[in-house]
Amino acid sequence: MFSVGRKLTVLASLLLPCQGIARADAPATTMFRADAAHLGVYASPAPSLRSVRWRFHTGGSIISSPAVSGGIVYVGSNDGNLYAVRQSDGTRVWQYPTGGEVTSSPAVAGKSVYFASTDGYVYAVAARTGTLRWRFKTAGERRFTAPGIHGIKPPNQMMADPFDMFISSPAVDAQTVYIGSGDRNVYALDARTGRERWRFATGDVVHATPAVAGGRVYVGSWDRYFYALDAATGAVRWKFQTGDDQKIHNQIGIQGSASVADGIVYFGCRDSHLYALDARDGALRWKHDDFGSWVIATPAIYSGIVYFTTSDEHKFFALDAANGRSIFTDTYGTFAYSSPSMAAGVAYFGTFDGSLYAVDARNGKVLAVFQTDGARNYRAAHVNKHGDLDLSAFFSSNTLDGINAGIAHIFALGSIVGAPAIANGVLYVGSADGTLYAIN
Repeated sequence: MFSVGRKLTVLASLLLPCQGIARADAPATTMFRADAAHLGVYASPAPSLRSVRWRFHTGGSIISSPAVSGGIVYVGSNDGNLYAVRQSDGTRVWQYPTGGEVTSSPAVAGKSVYFASTDGYVYAVAARTGTLRWRFKTAGERRFTAPGIHGIKPPNQMMADPFDMFISSPAVDAQTVYIGSGDRNVYALDARTGRERWRFATGDVVHATPAVAGGRVYVGSWDRYFYALDAATGAVRWKFQTGDDQKIHNQIGIQGSASVADGIVYFGCRDSHLYALDARDGALRWKHDDFGSWVIATPAIYSGIVYFTTSDEHKFFALDAANGRSIFTDTYGTFAYSSPSMAAGVAYFGTFDGSLYAVDARNGKVLAVFQTDGARNYRAAHVNKHGDLDLSAFFSSNTLDGINAGIAHIFALGSIVGAPAIANGVLYVGSADGTLYAIN
């Protein structure tokens, strides 16, 4: 169980980077989960979460995960802009407007920043000035849709999934941008020109971010399949089928992204499992049952251990990467999509009640808990006797309008949906109340 107290003295002993944290072959690019393999490991001292260095306010919720490069923090906002913010003091350098929400997380490679918007375009802009280099038009974005999804009334009405909150983010490797789309395709684009190199059509929405390793692209779709594609041609090398739910379409689809390490691909699924597959042929190595709880987070891989959060189960897991054996389990007060980020032996992740946790990666001990401004102001009024978020206070109607209103109400707590980025002992993370935080 999580301790409510802050164990900052323990965390202080971990402030120096762990030996071997930075891989010798680490790419020069920065993106969602730090690199194209999505390991989620940052070569940085561990932030203590003692204080806020600065805040930057946008005009919409921040679902996007930030990227830090060259003294600038890049992040998207639901106000339709990609922002470039000075790393040292949080002042705006530039912003680039799009025609939709920017729930995609930016990737920085060379002198360009790549990202997508719900307006259906993939963008490349100059990293220093925000000047448009190119944009690529997909067939358009949309959410996963199904009749009476999650048991929402009326049961026969086609509904866009209110919990499908982010779109695919670019992974950049070998001068190629790989990205999924709500138009069901996975695209490979020339990073310099935006020219399409290939596309691969799946059976449904692709909002997972591709992982790239060993000449292959690994990505899941809402069609229930997880695919391994040839990075050069888009040809299918293998595919793996996950679970189904044709009754209320709740336990179906791959919303989150994969990570790849030591010849194994790890990914979570809405069928309530975390899967470990052989990267060569897609054979199942092991799977972890989360008993009805979605696994949206991209797993972090660190020192032979897989770390991930869950939604309704309210648990943070550490499993042996080779066999799925439990190392430790922690609990928190509400659901989480946030992918854990690792720095100097500490795991960091957020939850929908506006809490940001720092956990000792060796034993699961909670070292610190930071709360967003919204959580500090409003969370206490919405918890039950166990200290957990009382969801009945938010979701009073089992209709689509009622669910959307409930999510908006929860977002006012400063929900942390995206993954933190960490650099030079400072953690950067966005919140659903529109604030980008730099936390010491």
